[in-house]
Amino acid sequence: MTRDKVPATIDVAAAGAIPAEFRYWEQLDDPRVQRARRAWRTAFRFDPQPADDLVRTFGESYYQADPVAEAFVDEVYLGEIGPKAGRAMLDQALAHGIESVPDAPPTLIRLFEEFETDPEWLDPDLVARGAKVFRRWGTSVFSFATTSTLEIYSESSVAKPLSYTGGYAGDRAHKRQLETVRFWIDVSDPGGLDPGARGRQTAMRVRIMHVFIRRKLMQRPEWDHAAWGVPISIGDATLTLLAGSVVPGLGLWSIGHQTTITEIEATLHFWRYVGHLLGVQPTWYPRNFQESVRIMFAAFVKRAYTAGADGEELVESYLPAFEPNPDSPWPKRIRDHINYRIQIGYTAFWLPPATYARHTMPRRFPWVLHPILQAPLIFGAETLRRTIPGLDAVADRVQRHRREQWYRNEVGDREAEFTPVEEFRR
Repeated sequence: MTRDKVPATIDVAAAGAIPAEFRYWEQLDDPRVQRARRAWRTAFRFDPQPADDLVRTFGESYYQADPVAEAFVDEVYLGEIGPKAGRAMLDQALAHGIESVPDAPPTLIRLFEEFETDPEWLDPDLVARGAKVFRRWGTSVFSFATTSTLEIYSESSVAKPLSYTGGYAGDRAHKRQLETVRFWIDVSDPGGLDPGARGRQTAMRVRIMHVFIRRKLMQRPEWDHAAWGVPISIGDATLTLLAGSVVPGLGLWSIGHQTTITEIEATLHFWRYVGHLLGVQPTWYPRNFQESVRIMFAAFVKRAYTAGADGEELVESYLPAFEPNPDSPWPKRIRDHINYRIQIGYTAFWLPPATYARHTMPRRFPWVLHPILQAPLIFGAETLRRTIPGLDAVADRVQRHRREQWYRNEVGDREAEFTPVEEFRR
């Protein structure tokens, strides 16, 4: 790919434009939407429907991406320096600081000025508390976050990039899913976002990977800018951050986790900082529980359900990715058989029944009973953790160990790469 083939700017729509498939205002008065709105208002004592100005700003963010990282990729990876030397510069700056890179190009300096400068809103203690809450959810959040994403694969702006690259479809689904889990573990480990830490470095590598995927997709004639916005937009990326905070904070109560509103707001702040490092920096990012619910309300109301066969393939590739490898040693095969059925149970429990039934999926019973049966045990353990001094720290150590063991059982000694695909599958 040569530089003159790269679009000059990622903002391909006129100022104030909103993608055609952002159908919020067309669907807002649907009786089902308004019934859900009234039910929420009754249960939580506030209106989940956001102001129109916020919705419009959210819609416009589907034409916004990451201009700082885009400029770096243009000048270094796609310019005279080249991808190999560019990657070496990036690795050197991540490991030893931008000062250690001789003759660093201006765009790399600008990228690291932003990356290493704390935003004004940052509260490091709140970030640490949010990361600890995320760790406390253990391996359950891996399944919950992915299952909640399956429901959104109905949307073309989410499904098409994943389908075109093939990263979460077919045989490659397991590898990419486990790379995502590795990212979640790295950024949420204690100190994982400190300068030089593994999570912080991973965030930058994922950020650059997204630039390459975005650029390749924008050059494809089938990418519908008018309908979907830009690939991996600020809008969809922000929803991904909320899928790691407010959504599991509420949803994991269903299996016994006791997450307070204050703790949900800590995870919001944690993921906002992760997003900042990833180049996802909307000024309208929710600061509290009520604001986050309003963004999620808009996200669900605006859905267009146009992903079609691409979205169906992504949904139906998820669970088969956990099927045991018949060539594995028998101890691992047994663990994999158990884990596969656990994943069926979680997916069948959390994915809306209509969505599960609409796709070709493994049989739900009896595995769907697993989350229900474990809920009293988790609720009891959570109650003890909240009431007995010292147990919170013990629970944190246990969950950190369980996360790493779960990951290693899936991938063995292989390390996550976080590299963009070289060729799209179609």
